[in-house]
Amino acid sequence: MLAAESPAAPSPLLLLAPSAHAEPLDPSKPHRPPSSCAMHASTSSSGISTLVSCAQLEQLPDLPSEDQERVRRAARVLQQRLILKQWLTHHNLAQHYQRLAQLEVSALEDVYWLEDVRARPALGKDFTSWTTARQALPTSKEQLEALKEELWTEVVKTDAHTFWSWGGMMVVSLSVAGLVTLAAMTQPALAPEAKHTLLQYVTGKYLLPGNCRVTFEWDEPQVVGETMAFTVRFYQRNGQPYPICDTDNLFVEVAQGNRRVAAVTQLGGADPSQANVAVVKFTVRHSGQYRVSVLIGNCHVKGSPFLKCFLPGPPDPSKTIFVRHSSTVVCTADVPHVLTIEPRDEFNNICMFLPGEDPTDGYSVHIAEIGCNKALPENARLEYDTSSQRICLQVLFPAEGCFHASVAYNGVVLNNGDFDIIVLNKADASFVNKNMATKNHNITYEARLISVQGEKLTKPKKVYCYVSPKQLTIKELILKFIPKRLVTFRLCPSTKFTFLSNNNQLNQPSFIVDDGCQPKVELVTRDRNVLAATFTHFLLKNIGGSETFKDKQDFFYHEVRKFHQKHYHDKLPMKINREKLLESSMKATKGFSVADWCRNFELTFQGEQGLDWGGVRREWFELTCASLFDAKNLIFCGFSDNHQALVHPNHQRPAHVKLKCYEFAGRLVGKCLYESALGGSYRQLVRARFTRSFLAQIIGLRVHYKYFEQDDPDLYLSKVKYVLENDVDDMDMYFYEEEYDRFGQLIKV
Repeated sequence: MLAAESPAAPSPLLLLAPSAHAEPLDPSKPHRPPSSCAMHASTSSSGISTLVSCAQLEQLPDLPSEDQERVRRAARVLQQRLILKQWLTHHNLAQHYQRLAQLEVSALEDVYWLEDVRARPALGKDFTSWTTARQALPTSKEQLEALKEELWTEVVKTDAHTFWSWGGMMVVSLSVAGLVTLAAMTQPALAPEAKHTLLQYVTGKYLLPGNCRVTFEWDEPQVVGETMAFTVRFYQRNGQPYPICDTDNLFVEVAQGNRRVAAVTQLGGADPSQANVAVVKFTVRHSGQYRVSVLIGNCHVKGSPFLKCFLPGPPDPSKTIFVRHSSTVVCTADVPHVLTIEPRDEFNNICMFLPGEDPTDGYSVHIAEIGCNKALPENARLEYDTSSQRICLQVLFPAEGCFHASVAYNGVVLNNGDFDIIVLNKADASFVNKNMATKNHNITYEARLISVQGEKLTKPKKVYCYVSPKQLTIKELILKFIPKRLVTFRLCPSTKFTFLSNNNQLNQPSFIVDDGCQPKVELVTRDRNVLAATFTHFLLKNIGGSETFKDKQDFFYHEVRKFHQKHYHDKLPMKINREKLLESSMKATKGFSVADWCRNFELTFQGEQGLDWGGVRREWFELTCASLFDAKNLIFCGFSDNHQALVHPNHQRPAHVKLKCYEFAGRLVGKCLYESALGGSYRQLVRARFTRSFLAQIIGLRVHYKYFEQDDPDLYLSKVKYVLENDVDDMDMYFYEEEYDRFGQLIKV
């Protein structure tokens, strides 16, 4: 490969190897110096092997006709530059070669034409030597050519000597580089901060990760919950023990996917023979396969990473649950009904069983008819499903009735193993299914009201129970045709039925309805089982078929997505002023329709650069929620000045806080719920903690004094609880609540 020396080249003695595929280079363009491996001895049969050889036209190889002239021109330019540099060397001016090249002095002829005004700044204190040397140049062309031939002869002679000098230096350099490379190959974990001498490399007295050994102090497989330990023994490259210390960058990681387990590492010990030993301890609580990585710096020790498997523990009654649990199970007589139990250990792992082990061993089922403590004959069967790793509980009842079931493991009742079972005859079951299928859900059942809040009525009151998908309403008829509502229970899991035995006075089944807030009522009706079954079917339909929180949440998200499936979630650009966050946000969303609120907001803060890939939108939600629900902003307030107090709308809001703020707050909460229903990166959290009384009003429940236990603990403990637990009729005491404004002035009592 031919090349011309660029003006910036530090030395003309760059050795190049010929290549059949190389392209000639233009001398006016800079070139990249070849690697040192291209250097070799120059012989008469080796062709062009040095940069000086490139400048000798007689040594140039035969080239295509179209490239010959360009190569010859480059060779002549190179020869002139080498001659110029040799002349500068004679006069101790070689250090100014680069500066002269920048002044377009590339040949000896150019020295005549360089003006002193330009040369003086470039040469500095050597300008006098430059002037003397230039004045000594020949004045005739023949003498100049003779001088150039003389200088060229010196260049050729110097090249041979310099080659061997450079060759010797190269041999030494390659030897040192080879030794260092060999050391690096045998010590791949060598960190920049680790200082090892050449003697250490040669003798092998340094820590080598490949020689380290890891010993696990347990037999596989192991059960979760136990503290596991393993030892790491460190050795030098020569096989001798290596005393480990904190500066050796030992790193241990025990992980299952993205879940990491905390590990404690103890280096060395009191015994000097244990100086090269590290003991690592950790506790696994989730079953599965774990990756154990032991590294020194960035290099794994021998065998790392290790894969270790941990099995779940034995079933734990407090964690073992019924899948798709309901506090009331509805069955049909002479029809098998299957319930599913999911065995879980104390860390909530799904249990696994060894071959030959009976997974149903230890479970007991107790079923008794309500009002009769006598247990029924064996009518339950347990079977284990290997594919789903669950236990199937199959029950069969020959006759209708109301029963209470209790499922225990090793004598301890399961987490949700206490429930009621309503068994309907085939006619009643068909009637309930017909009521569920009809669009007219005003289903009415006649009953007798016999007590309210535990106080018996002097005479049972005839009432009518209306069951709809939303609520259970109890009414009485005045003058036999004017309905009067007595109490309404929302159809939700907090509304519980307590089944009792037959009433002695009316000889009909009785039950209690209680939602934990309103006064509980006791009813007697012959249609108790049908009424309770209808209520249970509506409830499970509303919450997705299960009363567990996770199942209810998943069902809610599914229903939200289904309701808004016609609305597209495409991007909607919004520009918000950070200084006026709430005002600009309300203004930007003022004209939004439901479809607009369902779109994916793409936020931009005015005067700020950035792309919204989810982070800006999340920041806007957090800041806006803080502006709305922080009690300091007086839009919402709490019952106390504690910053962790629950909040509700401020009934004494300032004049500048309009009702539109509360409408916007509701839409923002709805937007967060909708985004959370979409899941993934769209999930948003409402940065607010509302009072229970406010939440009850939102979902349509009546406010009850029991809500104050969480909403205003001070009021509940000092007054409400005292009134409930003590007889205050004869104390002639008055309880009152004082109301103050934000300046501490008493407003009213």
